[in-house]
Amino acid sequence: MSEKRVIHIVDDEDAIRRSASFMLKTSGFAVTTHASGVAFLKEAKGLEPGCVLLDVRMPEMDGLAVQAAMSERGLAYPVIVLTGHGDVSVAVRAMKNGAVDFIEKPFEKSVLLEAIERGFEQLGANEGRVARAADASTILAGLTARELDVFKGMVQGLPNKSIAYELGISPRTVEVHRANLMVKLKVKNLSEALRIAFAAGLDDTAS
Repeated sequence: MSEKRVIHIVDDEDAIRRSASFMLKTSGFAVTTHASGVAFLKEAKGLEPGCVLLDVRMPEMDGLAVQAAMSERGLAYPVIVLTGHGDVSVAVRAMKNGAVDFIEKPFEKSVLLEAIERGFEQLGANEGRVARAADASTILAGLTARELDVFKGMVQGLPNKSIAYELGISPRTVEVHRANLMVKLKVKNLSEALRIAFAAGLDDTAS
């Protein structure tokens, strides 16, 4: 993860955006502010990964709708929900949908910073998964189309004879492809090969 730690504040209240932004910048964070969920989503793809401080009650799109849209777009940024009095039940729904924490306004600096630390721990884990997936996908790109077909059969747990039947080739040819792909993947056994397959999401397409 990059050393610069970025916070995206999404809140329709100007006073909240200004005060939280000042507090976080003086604590060493890089900060972007967005006056609505719609504005944030328009810019989200071009923003650096970071934690999102997301207000629950906003015009046009509320926090839950923004959170759902982030998920749909593959924006796996940790979300910390900001709530006003009486919004706790909504915040709990947000947490069920994957938010790191919720904080009631007005919030204390120490409480906010603790939640942000948990958010960056989650972001680090997310980036690790993305990096592993990218690495695995790069490795799989070195396989021929037929080797990939054989590998998909292996991921499904099929024996060589079944893979051969599915592909219309001989079991001996499957053995050759299997040996070649193991060399290309630089793995010694099936479990190591499967870790690469799962990291690349090959099990999702091997149906």
